[in-house]
Amino acid sequence: MNNTEKPTPRTLGNVSWHDRAACRFTVHDQADPDLFFPEPDEMDRIRVAKALCDRCPVRTTCLDSALENGDQDGIRGGMTEEERHSVHRKFQLRLDYGRVNAVLAGSDIHLTAAERRAAARAAYQAGTSAEELARMLKVTKEHAQKLYRRTRRQLRDRAIDQQKKANTGEQTPQGRTAALKKPSVHAPSRDDLGEAA
Repeated sequence: MNNTEKPTPRTLGNVSWHDRAACRFTVHDQADPDLFFPEPDEMDRIRVAKALCDRCPVRTTCLDSALENGDQDGIRGGMTEEERHSVHRKFQLRLDYGRVNAVLAGSDIHLTAAERRAAARAAYQAGTSAEELARMLKVTKEHAQKLYRRTRRQLRDRAIDQQKKANTGEQTPQGRTAALKKPSVHAPSRDDLGEAA
């Protein structure tokens, strides 16, 4: 039985979750730290380590931490180095709106590239200044302005594409025929973005 729950995104540098890890070394529970660094052919050790991970209440947080920090060694979050390899490559594509909303609410959380773009889109919609976005994302004001320029460009391109589809009567992604009336051409406003989550 897996006791893990989807954790609240941890703040940057927060390792307090270590205290709840099933693999922690305590006087009463003396898990061998070397167990989590087996050789690839040590299948018995790998099974024992993964069994311990399966009952860990912070397994997801452990895996997130390994991915965020680029940890390549050992078993982390119930996955071997080899199993995490493909996850590492796809990690920057992760888009968790819970994490995005936590950053927008003021939490100091590691975001992937996709999550940063979503945060910029939501902040733009809310009328957040570039200075405030820079503070939330821990980037320079210039980088925040760049994120806003990219957001405006994407919204403009989306509005143009929608207008073209409406003018030609193309099917929309939802399978409906686009309206035949010609929409007004305007740069998308912040209100056109919708909610982040």
